[in-house]
Amino acid sequence: MKIAVLVSVGRHPVSGVARYSRNDAAALTMALSLAKQHNAALDVLHAGDPSNPALQEYLALGARSVEVLAIPAANESQADAAVPLAARLQGYDLVVTGTRAEGAFDSGMLPYRVANALDIPLVGAAVDVTLNDSCAQVRQFMPKGLRRRVEVQLPALIVVHPMANATPTYAYARLREGTIRPVACRTSGNAADLAWTIRPASAKPVRLAAVEKRSGHARMLSATTTESRGGSVVIEGSSVEKAQVILAYLREHQLVDY
Repeated sequence: MKIAVLVSVGRHPVSGVARYSRNDAAALTMALSLAKQHNAALDVLHAGDPSNPALQEYLALGARSVEVLAIPAANESQADAAVPLAARLQGYDLVVTGTRAEGAFDSGMLPYRVANALDIPLVGAAVDVTLNDSCAQVRQFMPKGLRRRVEVQLPALIVVHPMANATPTYAYARLREGTIRPVACRTSGNAADLAWTIRPASAKPVRLAAVEKRSGHARMLSATTTESRGGSVVIEGSSVEKAQVILAYLREHQLVDY
């Protein structure tokens, strides 16, 4: 049996520094356990820039080597990673990957495109996987704490949910022992993608809301009765006068400090 794990480069939510993807780390941990149980060959694949230092962290998480289908960093945003990955994954019995990358606007469509190119079934939101002779039993994550167990024939592609039953373990010694193996590949780009630009995500505006000063009993009563919350409706007057009313409200509730 041959198992492949697709990994991507994550991004720290605060500093924005490149790191391993938490979803893909859970997928790698699950694949390592399956490979050990069934004495299967395991390959870890990435399509991107082989010089990215974040890929070495997957070595510390248990991968003996990471095979990188080299895509130059300058063309990584325009290249179609699904094409070289699908060509490389021919002949594998099981492909495991995370839900999506951590680039803020990643669509999560890559696993579906790879499965479509390989013409194999895909099972998403997996929290644990068990393998039998020619099929995989997958327990899926569902809303409101529900779980569903499905069975799929191999070969198949399984997408691991972030809340999967897998706890990655980091060991610096494994990082020193593992290797990153770049492999040249042909990439195809779409001319329409050249119009897109990539930049860090901007912070969302914070909605201002006045602090609720009423007691819990008063709030419970207001949920069952109709009452006026106060305030004023300003229709007449100039735009300056209306702006002054809004500014006075913000200052009254300490929503602004000027």
